[in-house]
Parts: sequence; structure tokens; C-alpha cells
Amino acid sequence: GFDPMGFSYAFDIRWLREAELKHGRICMLATLGWVATDLGMRVSDNAAFQVSTIDAHLSMVKFGSMSQMLVWLGFAELFGFMAMIRMYQGKTDRAAGDLGFRALYPKDEAGQYQMQLKELRNGRLAMLAY
Repeated sequence: GFDPMGFSYAFDIRWLREAELKHGRICMLATLGWVATDLGMRVSDNAAFQVSTIDAHLSMVKFGSMSQMLVWLGFAELFGFMAMIRMYQGKTDRAAGDLGFRALYPKDEAGQYQMQLKELRNGRLAMLAY
């Protein structure tokens, strides 16, 4: 694969794949949120939420929601890390980035491969875009 810096020699490739998928998903959601906010979509009618995308971070810090996001995302990271440890120990057949959400996932193996490839490519594009 493409690894000009040699990161796969220093880190476990499963950890690198998990990190790439996680960062790609976050960037895809962030890009979607940025575009939706620029199009005028708002979560609430509260005055704290009626700001531009440029001023949103400072507004959320003043509103007090950033610390709550830190706590909830920290819990998500903790459970993800515990799942990764179980994967490393061979206690589960979990693949990197697999969260068990199968609602929109194809049933056939070829469709699953195509969906994973699309997610990886779109995640990489979103990381460049954001």
C-alpha cells in the first residue's frame, strides 16, 4: 500500500486502519455539518445557535456545550479502544472500523467490499476537504 513515511513499520496496521476510518468518518460528518450550516439549517431556535459557521466554535464554547461534547466523545473513544484491545487479543473477529451498525449495509460480500471502498475513498476526500 501507499506508505511513503513508513508508519506501518512503527505502528500496527490495524490501529492505522482504525484511525483512518475514524478520522474519515469525523471529517465526512464535519463537512456535512459545515455545508448544512451554510445552507441555513439550524439545530435550535435558540439565539446561541443562530451563528455562522465561522463563529460557531466560539459560540458553542460560550454556551458551554464543548465540555459536554468532550465527555461524550471521550466515552465513545474509551469503548472503541476497549473493542480494539479485544480485536488485538484475538477475542473477537471484529474488523478495523466495524461498529456493528448494519442497517444500510449490503448483504452480499461484493456489495460490502464496494461499500467499504466507498467509505474509505469518501473519508480520504473529506479529510482533504476539511
